[in-house]
Amino acid sequence: MSSRQKLIVIVGPTASGKSELAVRLAKKFNGEIISADSRQIYRGLDIGTGKISKKEMRGVPHHLLNVAEPKQQLTVVGFRRLAGQVVRGITSRGKIPIIVGGTGFWIDALIYNINLPTVPPNSRLRKKLVKKRPAELLKILQKLDPRRAKTIEQKNPRRLIRAIEVAKIMGEVPRLVKHSPYNVFWLGLRPSKTVLRRKIEARAATMIQKGLIKETKKLLRQGMSKKRIQELGFEYRGALSALEQKLPRSELLYYLVRYTLKYARRQMVWFRRNSKIHWIRSPSQLNGTNIKKTLFCFLASRSHPSKS
Repeated sequence: MSSRQKLIVIVGPTASGKSELAVRLAKKFNGEIISADSRQIYRGLDIGTGKISKKEMRGVPHHLLNVAEPKQQLTVVGFRRLAGQVVRGITSRGKIPIIVGGTGFWIDALIYNINLPTVPPNSRLRKKLVKKRPAELLKILQKLDPRRAKTIEQKNPRRLIRAIEVAKIMGEVPRLVKHSPYNVFWLGLRPSKTVLRRKIEARAATMIQKGLIKETKKLLRQGMSKKRIQELGFEYRGALSALEQKLPRSELLYYLVRYTLKYARRQMVWFRRNSKIHWIRSPSQLNGTNIKKTLFCFLASRSHPSKS
């Protein structure tokens, strides 16, 4: 039996309804939400990351949104440190921490307290790799660490170069024997392919309507380099290409949908490895399943066998 700190973790592909479900559970079970999203943590990246609005929060405290400057990269090590502090704070207030996000690696780093590789930057290697296209970098990574190559953002040269850098020193990163310092209830949203595509199309259209291009322009005006904007994700790469007339604005919607679908597939590759996740199709489906009873029992018990 375990007396470890209880957490609820909500995962799933982008646009699946994770934020809505997290708010529902927080209202029901006296929880506070911790965002585990590697881009929503930055200030000023609101539209392109689909960041939750104040209205959608419905009065529930949300943590680790807008806490870092986007000009500088916040690493997974930094996230783990910040999130650990927030978990302790929520617990001290007698509330349930609810972790929600689509960045699987960040979530695992927190939940399993993973000791991350301290591989220093290799400037000589980076000078060689920076000249290569993302497709070429991906091929190199596939040879060095095939598992990482399946889940990494394949159009992001910064992440590809860093992964190659680590793999050159460590080889294929070994599978970790996972034991969590927390007692975790894993909940996942997995809409049908048809529903998810419809949600992704609506999300992309909303981004354009709300002003994705304008938000990207603002980042440029604030002095952010084009290189850094491109590192912030395909949404900002697409908007930048539209601004520079490399991508017709009429094609931006198609671009966003195509790359969001690819990203969602990569997210699911990561999450499918976790057999502990209780999967549902939509937030409303939770009411009609035994999972809700299991969650009630998990939270009601003083000590509960952890599935982590």
